[in-house]
Amino acid sequence: MPARETPLKRLGNWIVQVLIGIDQFVYVLLAGPYYLIVGGICPSADETISSRVGRAAMAGAWWGKPCAWFIDHLFMLLGSKPGHCARAIETAFLGMAPK
Repeated sequence: MPARETPLKRLGNWIVQVLIGIDQFVYVLLAGPYYLIVGGICPSADETISSRVGRAAMAGAWWGKPCAWFIDHLFMLLGSKPGHCARAIETAFLGMAPK
């Protein structure tokens, strides 16, 4: 039988999900004006900034690799393993919560 989560662990899980929701909202706000003026694919409310930056880095966009490096290192300072942006791409398109 799996161990029950403590209330503190549940609070931490909930806070992470709230932060992910804010991240997605900010991405749509920032990407919206570019979409309105230039066109292209409409920004998705299911995508985080990290996922978008990871896709740009993989596609070779001039700004993608430096931004991915910065975000990856920021998350490493917070205790995450390397490759945060690449992992965010996978979860964004599989409909899973980021790792």
